[in-house]
Amino acid sequence: MKSRRRQQTHDQVTQEILAAARAIMREEGAAALSMQELARRMDMRAPSLYNYFAGKMDLYDALFRLGYRLFDACVQEQVAGAATWQEELQRYLVAYMAFARENPELYQVCFERPVPGFVPSQESLALSFGVLQRGYATAARWRAATQTDLSDQQMADLVLAVMHGLTALHMANEPELPVGQGRFGGLISAAVALLASAWTRPHPTEGETR
Repeated sequence: MKSRRRQQTHDQVTQEILAAARAIMREEGAAALSMQELARRMDMRAPSLYNYFAGKMDLYDALFRLGYRLFDACVQEQVAGAATWQEELQRYLVAYMAFARENPELYQVCFERPVPGFVPSQESLALSFGVLQRGYATAARWRAATQTDLSDQQMADLVLAVMHGLTALHMANEPELPVGQGRFGGLISAAVALLASAWTRPHPTEGETR
């Protein structure tokens, strides 16, 4: 019983450390995380943090995993119930930007890699690759209803490039505006229409076999 209680306390403090780290990163940028400042906010001695994380890079690794779990949950919730692949595509772009606005510090760690020397662990990379593979599987489902010479992976990578580009520009210029508004946030529907037009099977013309 005492061991279980100690584990519960350890897990609770770990979550509090992650929350404090995220607050620092939001205020000062993802790369500005300081173990000394983190210890001060936690009202701990800096060496005590090493009872929970092996070092700053280990802490970043935990934040990377947290970010991908939250991102995956955000996407799955957003795309659930989409009636067409075009609607699902729209929801993907919205989910990506919404995640970035709600979790800017995790978005930076997961998708912009702003921390010099940080390399995700094999466990963290496996998690991120799992999310990516689900994206490729989604593109494979779309293929039956689309017309393109791109592979499933190329389709998914193009969507990733478009939604990251729009999101990065939105976050850099108008992060205070909600998803769907502003110079770049307002281009989501136009980007979806562009890809949908390029990938939609043409209707047969008069005289062609239907």
